[in-house]
Amino acid sequence: MKVLLIRPKPDPETIGLQHVMICEPLELEYIAGNIEDSGAEIEIIDMIVEKKPLEYFIQKHRPDFVGMSGYITHVNVIKDYARRIKRIQGDCRIIIGGVHAEVVPQDFLCDEIDFICEANGIKTFNEIIKGGGSKEIEGIYRPGKKNVKEMEFPYGFPARHKVAKYRHRYYYMFHNPCALIKTSFGCPYSCSFCFCKEVTDGKYFTRTIDSVIEELKGIPEPEIYIVDDDFLFSKERILEFCRKLKEHQIHKKFLVYGRADFICRHEEVIRTFQEHGLRAVIVGLESFKNEDLDRYNKRTSIADNEKAIGILKKYDVEVYGTLILDMDFSKEDFKSLYRWIKGLGLIFVNLQPLTPLKGTAIYQQYQKDFIIDPLEYEKWDLAHLVLKPQKMSVGRYYYEIIKLYYKITMRPQNIWKLIRKYGFMEVWKLSWGSSAVTRQYLQKMIRGR
Repeated sequence: MKVLLIRPKPDPETIGLQHVMICEPLELEYIAGNIEDSGAEIEIIDMIVEKKPLEYFIQKHRPDFVGMSGYITHVNVIKDYARRIKRIQGDCRIIIGGVHAEVVPQDFLCDEIDFICEANGIKTFNEIIKGGGSKEIEGIYRPGKKNVKEMEFPYGFPARHKVAKYRHRYYYMFHNPCALIKTSFGCPYSCSFCFCKEVTDGKYFTRTIDSVIEELKGIPEPEIYIVDDDFLFSKERILEFCRKLKEHQIHKKFLVYGRADFICRHEEVIRTFQEHGLRAVIVGLESFKNEDLDRYNKRTSIADNEKAIGILKKYDVEVYGTLILDMDFSKEDFKSLYRWIKGLGLIFVNLQPLTPLKGTAIYQQYQKDFIIDPLEYEKWDLAHLVLKPQKMSVGRYYYEIIKLYYKITMRPQNIWKLIRKYGFMEVWKLSWGSSAVTRQYLQKMIRGR
C-alpha cells in the first residue's frame, strides 16, 4: 500500500506568512509516524517547498491513498488538488484532515474527496486505510452525525525523517533552523474571536512532560517552536519542564505562545524559563483599548499587556505581539496605536484585521457585514479585510496597515538593533520576505479589495 501525504501550497491570493516563515508539516509527520500498516510505503510532499507540479508526484508514486491537511485558506486549493489527483489516478482514495476539517468539515465536501476526518485524525486515518473504503468509520464526517473527540493523545512521535530533504528550509523568522513540537491540545480560555478552542470542542488537555522531553531528545534543531495554543498556562507544568530540561541536559531555544496575564502574575516563572532556553513569546495583546479587550472576552487589560511586555524585555525575551484591528478604527486610532507600540519598544507585531472565522462565536454576529464571499476561502487569512471599515475606505485601511508596519519595523534604531542581534544577512532575508507581503498589501490597497 502506498500513502502520499501532501501539504498544499497557499493560493497566490492568500497574504502569506510563508514569505517570513515556513514550518514543518507536523500533522503529516504525526500521521506518517503512526500508520499501523508496517508494510505501507509513506511519503510526505511539501508543495510549499517543491518546485515540481503536483502531477509529477502522483505519476511518480501512484498512491493508493492521499492525505492532505490545511487551514481555511487551503479549502479551494485542496479541492483543486483532489480534482487533479483523480484525473491521473481515479481509484486513489483522498483523505482530508486538519483543524478546519475538524471544525467546519462540510466546507470540504466535493465529489473528489472521499473522506473528511472530523475527529481523532490519526486514529481515523488508520481506520480508513484498514477499512477498505467504508463510510461508517467513527471520526469521518457524515452530515447530521457529530463525532466525539477524544481528550487524550496516545500516539508515537512524528516521523520527522520523512521530510529530511526539506528540513533545512524550515524556519520561523529569526529562529533558523526551527522544529515544531506540540505538548497540549485546545485552549483553556474563551476569547470570542478564537478558532483554537473550537478544534477540541472547548476542552483542554496535555501530554506528560516526560513524553515531551523524550521527543525533544530526538530533535536535532537548536530552535524549538512549541505550537500549543497557550504553553504559558500552568506554573507547575512549566517549572517541571525546566527541571526536566536541566536533568536531561537539553539545551534548546524556545518560542512559545503565552497570555499577558500569566506573564504578569508569574515573573519568577518567566525568569526560570528564560534560564532554561525561553527565547521568544508570541503574546496576544489584541488591542490598546480596554473596551475592545472586554468585547473580545479576553479577560486581560492594557495594564496587563504593558506589564507583561516589560517583564519579557527585562529578561531579554523577544516579544511578538499580535493585535486585532477593529473596523471602527479611524486614522487617529492608527496613530494612537503606533504611539503605544513605539512607547513599549516593540519591533515585531502582527496586525490582524478583525476576522470572524467560520466556526467561532462571532461568525454569525458579523455575517451580514462581510465584503468577501465566504467561499473565497483563500482570502480568510487574517490579513484581508473581510468586513467593511466604518471610518475610511478599504483602500485607505490597507494603506494605514502598511504605513503602521513600516513605521514600526523601519525605524533606524530598530533595524540596527536587529542587525546587531541577528546579523546583516538574516535581517536582509527577513526584509526580502516582508517585501513580498507588502507587495500583496499594495495590490489590495490599489484595487480597494
